[in-house]
Amino acid sequence: MSADPDVFALRAWLDAQGVEGGALTDVRTLRGGTQNQIGAFVRGGRALVVRRQPVREGSAGVDSARREARVLRALAGTDVPHPRLVGVCLTADVLGTPFQVSELVEGTSLWEAADPSDRETRALRAEPSRMHEIGAQIATGFGVLARQDPRALGLDDLGRGAGWVARQPERWGRVLRTQRAQVGLAARLEGADEIHDWLVDHVPADDQPGVVHGDAHLGNVLVHRDGSGVSIIDWELATVGDPLLDLAELLVTWPTPGSPYAWRVRDHGLPDEAVVIDQWRAASGRSVDRLPWFRVLAGYRLAVLLEGTHVRALQGKAPQEIGADLHRRAQELMRNALYTSALINISNESAADTPRTTHVEL
Repeated sequence: MSADPDVFALRAWLDAQGVEGGALTDVRTLRGGTQNQIGAFVRGGRALVVRRQPVREGSAGVDSARREARVLRALAGTDVPHPRLVGVCLTADVLGTPFQVSELVEGTSLWEAADPSDRETRALRAEPSRMHEIGAQIATGFGVLARQDPRALGLDDLGRGAGWVARQPERWGRVLRTQRAQVGLAARLEGADEIHDWLVDHVPADDQPGVVHGDAHLGNVLVHRDGSGVSIIDWELATVGDPLLDLAELLVTWPTPGSPYAWRVRDHGLPDEAVVIDQWRAASGRSVDRLPWFRVLAGYRLAVLLEGTHVRALQGKAPQEIGADLHRRAQELMRNALYTSALINISNESAADTPRTTHVEL
């Protein structure tokens, strides 16, 4: 949003939307996001942010922008921590690609902690008790989302309803097969076929549907600079399904030793996984009995998503260095998912071999 024509075009669009008038001041580019272009500005004393979709072929950009705007509008008035939507443009006529404008959350992502020059996250890491509190707030925020009733929010048709859980392995397996067809064995992820088959063979029963963020990790949560809480951002993949997927993805990307994301937040002071699970369960009111299967699914799904950028890099549509790095992380996620599935098998076999005893009250 650095070019003057973009600023003028955005100002005219805001006028047409009835947003407070006046010039756009303090225009700047924000860090964050691997694809969207993000800029901040002030208008009429109100701090706002504009997120521009990447230029895409077909209707993908329009569909994701429409989905995100619909979810954010539905969440207005709930206690789900999220930025307030101001407006959305679904055409490329104004800024060359679909975009949305929302209220600016003055804060930082904990993933910025990987940048040694980021003073805010260095200051946070210097307060372990504060980091522990932030981690609990993040888990609670996703738990509050899981508690929402899609029908009451008018979002019940956002997903395909019954059978959502059973459809997930095949859906992401289909995406992976398409990737392989595009670039052949160059995009092969070891263990992917075994994990897919394991997921299909162990599909759990459906639970009460809920709103799923679809991209739950620390990079999509902003910690408020004033210490008032956190806000969940980037709702492009939101759907109606089983919210355990969000908890599982939060866990597979939590910066614990051995995680592909451990480097993101070193010496962080964040709570351990048990606390994350307890906070989510308390806020959502949902059972976590099926969580192990969802952890395998989350690792598999995220690996496939990351591999998409690797495929684009092999096709010359994304930087080679980024593609190679994401392929490495995708492979780590697959290995971890394979390990988790093996542990579940061992646990199930042990439970089956344990003789049952009858306890009699005397």
